[in-house]
Amino acid sequence: MNPALTQFGNQMSQLTGVRAIMKDIAQTLKANIGEQFINLSPGNPVILPEIEQLWRKYTEELLSSSDYGEVVCRYGQSQGYEPLIDAIANEFNRHYGLNLTHQNILITPGSQSIYFYAANAFGGYSKNGQLKQIVLPLSPDYTGYGGVTLIPEALVSYKPELEIDASAHRFKYRPDFSQLEINETTGCILFSRPCNPTGNVLSEDEVGKIATLAEPYDVPVLIDSAYGPPFPALNFTEMSPVFGENIVHCMSLSKAGLPGERIGVAIGDEKIIQILESFQTNMCIHSSRYGQAIAAKAIASGELAELATTVVRPYYQQKFVIVEATLDESMPQDLPWFLHRGEGAIFAWLWLENLPITDWELYQLLKKVGVIVVPGSSFFPGLREEWGHKNQCIRISLTATDGDIAEGMRRLAKVVTEIYQKSAVAI
Repeated sequence: MNPALTQFGNQMSQLTGVRAIMKDIAQTLKANIGEQFINLSPGNPVILPEIEQLWRKYTEELLSSSDYGEVVCRYGQSQGYEPLIDAIANEFNRHYGLNLTHQNILITPGSQSIYFYAANAFGGYSKNGQLKQIVLPLSPDYTGYGGVTLIPEALVSYKPELEIDASAHRFKYRPDFSQLEINETTGCILFSRPCNPTGNVLSEDEVGKIATLAEPYDVPVLIDSAYGPPFPALNFTEMSPVFGENIVHCMSLSKAGLPGERIGVAIGDEKIIQILESFQTNMCIHSSRYGQAIAAKAIASGELAELATTVVRPYYQQKFVIVEATLDESMPQDLPWFLHRGEGAIFAWLWLENLPITDWELYQLLKKVGVIVVPGSSFFPGLREEWGHKNQCIRISLTATDGDIAEGMRRLAKVVTEIYQKSAVAI
C-alpha cells in the first residue's frame, strides 16, 4: 500500500538528524555481530543502580497503595497528575523562591512534546499569513528541534561566537548578539541549557539578554533543561534555572532515570501553559499516570534531587574527565583540535578545525577501527548559511565504561592524526 501523504504527513514521516544516523548505527551493529565496537553514540542514560532502586521502591509503594487503581485504571486531567504538580510546585517554590500555583505547571509525555506543541502553536503561519519563526539563538543545539515544526521554513538558527583557548585545546560557544534577530516575526525562542550535544551552558546574563530582547514582542522563550538542576542536575559548572514572565522552564525526567515513562514538565506563565495544555488535550489527552505517580513520590521525598547531585552528576562528570585526560595525552599538540568545555549534559563535543574530510567520512573511518561516534553536522537544525565548522565536529557519548571511553579516545586520536598527516603529504 502506498497512501498519498499531505504536506504535514510528508514532513513528519521523515527521519531527522541523529535519528537517521542511529538507523545506520543499528544496521552497522547488526551486520557485524560478534565484532567488538566501542559505542560512543548513545543518548540513552546509563542504568545506575541507585536510581533504578529509587524507581523500584516507589513502584512497589504505588502497587501496594489504595491509589493504584485510580492512577492506572482511570483517565486523568490533561494538565497532569495533581500530586506531581504539587510536588514540583513545592520543590521550585522552596528552592528558588517562586510562587508557583497549579496554573503554572503542565506535565507532558516527555519534554520533546512541549517543543512540538510550542513550535506549532507559536511558529508557522499566522491567521494573516505572516510566517512566525522558531528561533534557535545559538547553533549547534539539540538535533530534535529539527523535527518539531510542521512548517520547516519557520525554523531558523544563528551561528555562535567561538571563544577559543588554543594552547589548552579548548573552546566554548557563545550567542552572537550582533547577528541574533528577534522581532515581530518571531514566534518563539528555544535552546537547551546545558546543551545537547556540546555541554555548553549559557550564562544567566546571556539568558536574561535573550529574554529581554523577546519581551517587547510577547515572544515565549523555552529553555530546555533536560540536563539542568534540580534533577537530573547534570551541570558540571555552577548554574541555576532562570525564570521570567516570558520564560517557559522545560524539564524532563529521562536523564533522571525514567526515559521509558516519557515525563516532561513545563513551568511558566499561566496563559502560555493554558495554550500548551489545550494542544496536549487535542493530541494525546495526558501523559502516563503511572510514571507521574512514582515521580511525585520521588520528588516530594527529596530523594530524586539528592541522588541527582550525589550519584548522577558525579558519574557523568568523571566520564568527561576521562575524555579530557585521554585526548590531552593522545592528540598531538600541533593539530588544531578543540574540545568544548565540559559544562554539563552526557556528551563531549570535539571540533577538528580544517578537518581534511567531512564529519560523516570521519564517522565511517572510526567505525573501521571499532569506534562509533555521532557526526556533528546533525546538530545544526535551522542554520541556513554555509559554514565549514558544521562538518568538523563529532559528538562523543559519556555513557560507555571508563575503559571503553579511554580506548575510544586513543583510537580516535590515531585516526585523526593520520588524516591530518596524509593531507599534509598530499599538499
